[in-house]
Amino acid sequence: MANTSSGATLEAAVVDMPAPRTGEHPVRAANGFVMLGVATALTLGGIALLVVGIAMLASGAGQGGIWVGVASILMILLGFFLYFGLTAVAPGEARVVQLLGRYVGTLRTPGFQWVNPITVRRRVSTRIRNHETDVTKVNDADGNPIQIATVVVWQVQDTAQAVFEVDDFVEFVAIQAETAVRHIAGSYPYDAHGEPRLSLRDNADEINERLSTEISARVASAGVKVIESRIIHLAYAPEIAHAMLRRQQAGAVVAARQRIVDGAVGMVEMALAKLAEHNVVELDEERKAAMVSNLLVVLVGDRDTQPVVNTGTLYQ
Repeated sequence: MANTSSGATLEAAVVDMPAPRTGEHPVRAANGFVMLGVATALTLGGIALLVVGIAMLASGAGQGGIWVGVASILMILLGFFLYFGLTAVAPGEARVVQLLGRYVGTLRTPGFQWVNPITVRRRVSTRIRNHETDVTKVNDADGNPIQIATVVVWQVQDTAQAVFEVDDFVEFVAIQAETAVRHIAGSYPYDAHGEPRLSLRDNADEINERLSTEISARVASAGVKVIESRIIHLAYAPEIAHAMLRRQQAGAVVAARQRIVDGAVGMVEMALAKLAEHNVVELDEERKAAMVSNLLVVLVGDRDTQPVVNTGTLYQ
């Protein structure tokens, strides 16, 4: 029940980011090698035609030579203009295409392609990336200062949102990841100390899952997909680390002593039962008490016992 309540509180606390206004869609593109051939043909044809026009002018063709020369220049300019539309897309990257400030689509298919030459093509990496947060000092749910650091594995899923919804999507992911880490660290205690609640140290899988959920909610509007996030450093701050270590050691000693006492009591019970079963010796209540005391001292003591030879009787 406590875990469910914590999960509900976390879901309610996640910031509601604005919905993206742009979505990625493919742009129309032609085969780059075909357009390269067309541009080359226009350029070479224009040069050849220019030579013909010059020859016609030299031979006194007059008006005809001028028109041939103009046509050749236009062909050369058109060929060079087409060259500017050639675009190479490498694997693991995309090109966001804008025409006069308007988003017209994204080139994702790797290879040599051609788009409108007057468009602006912005390169966006779609490879998987790692972001490691700095070691951050925060207070956990109990108010104890702790140090925490995480690594976030993420990838651009929507290139249009990554480019147009935020100023710098890489910096945006970094800031939102650190914000989520601080929020998660402040929502749970470092150690549950035996209480039925989630803690950063004892419930790493659950905490990592909730951290991924919160970061994903924060960066979704930037077209980013969080693949995994994981805490890689978790410790008490130096000013309380020694005190908390002593507390953990004390808890371990108490737990060990409790187990030793439970075992010793069981062994004493077994010894008394065996003596009574085989009629080895007749023990009254006072002798039983003395035997129990001696056995517990031997079994529970943290130092070696020193045997004492009793030359009298139990009652002297």
